[in-house]
Amino acid sequence: MMSRLRSLYANADKPSLNLDMIDQIQRLGIAHHFASQIDHVLKQLNETCFVHNSGDLDINDLYTTALLFGLLRQHGYPISCDIFNKFKDASGKFSEKYASDVRGLLTSHLSVHGEDVLDKALSFYSTHLESIKEQLSPHLATQVRHTLKQTICRGVPRLEARRYISMYEAEPSHNEVLMSLAKWWMGLDFKKKLPFARDRLVEGYFWILGVHCEPELAVARRMMTKVIALTSILDDIYDVYGTYEELELFTQAIQRWDIDCINELPGYMEVVYKALIDVYVKIEEIMVCEGRSYRLYYAIEAMKRQASSYFAEVKWLYQQHKPSMDEYMSIALISGGYELLGITSFVGMSNIVTKDDLDWLFNDPKILRVSSIICRLMDDLATHKFEQSRQHADSAVQCYMRQYGVTEQEAENDLRKQVEDAWKDINEECLRPTAIATPLLMVILNLTRGDRPVVQGWRR
Repeated sequence: MMSRLRSLYANADKPSLNLDMIDQIQRLGIAHHFASQIDHVLKQLNETCFVHNSGDLDINDLYTTALLFGLLRQHGYPISCDIFNKFKDASGKFSEKYASDVRGLLTSHLSVHGEDVLDKALSFYSTHLESIKEQLSPHLATQVRHTLKQTICRGVPRLEARRYISMYEAEPSHNEVLMSLAKWWMGLDFKKKLPFARDRLVEGYFWILGVHCEPELAVARRMMTKVIALTSILDDIYDVYGTYEELELFTQAIQRWDIDCINELPGYMEVVYKALIDVYVKIEEIMVCEGRSYRLYYAIEAMKRQASSYFAEVKWLYQQHKPSMDEYMSIALISGGYELLGITSFVGMSNIVTKDDLDWLFNDPKILRVSSIICRLMDDLATHKFEQSRQHADSAVQCYMRQYGVTEQEAENDLRKQVEDAWKDINEECLRPTAIATPLLMVILNLTRGDRPVVQGWRR
């Protein structure tokens, strides 16, 4: 089957067919099987269209242009949005005849700072598609409704693949070979095969499948799932269960990172502390066997930072401290967990990760910071009303209202604008040349994508 699909792919010599094939393969969640072919085609297209400016492809329709732009942007090529200028009318607006193009809406979400043309396109497409969605065929209407809610470039790849499979199957022109291969992963019925897994363990593993879905990253998946499961327990202990005195002891024990500290803890914390140490002992064993023992330091230090940030928020609550927005974010970006998960993810990966990569990630690079901003602010926007109904430290919404003297609605609107700006920062950070290898950037990006469907589901 794989050879048949590669043969079909290789024979798609027209640009539009190649681009459609790549788009379908990516959206069906099987791109890792064709990584080299996809890289080759996109590199060739980029060089032909934009490096050498040969113009041989003669792409004049909006669908193919938007598809080319979107795929190159997703793979880190800094393609200019000026290629869309030929589709504007004399007044500089997009022509009404392109109003029903779904791909244009998808492309609009890949803008970076200063690309007003794409921001205007987003408003243009959203308005028009909203008005005509009920007039479309059933499978296209389903795509439009989902796209208006959340574009695929901001979704978890595995979740988007599951949605797209049913939509793609309904298309008259769908490829049977692609369908058969894509359904392979749907046969992994985790609910029946893992009946013992309850609470957040399955959700955590599912999230990590969105970050590390490749077969060769099984070690990273297991490691990340254990750390996520334990971190969720720590979050509950700090957030709702432990007393101030217990949490102070617990935080000190984690900073000391010594199993002998277990004797100083209350009974329920002994169990958690031992489990925490045991998980990292297993990580150490794996790292020693693979000749990468130096990575253990980064994993442990990230967990120490996580515990310290949790306790900092506890102190604010007990001391009735009202932090400024900047002070709040300095702690909340760590307590959100994305630094911990990013570092743990790198630790569990193969030789693609170097010590320099871990040092880079450990020193708060821009893409990690803006990823943390997106996830923290989106979580706060989703949960702040519930959290304020009980004893809880202030969220970003309350801190913003207090610092800038605005209403709750104004604060929420401004914070959502910050989220949109942060997405543009991520788009810019993923353009070539990048600070580290693109597959490593994709780890951080996929952690960000996974926040909405998984983490917010936990907290609601």
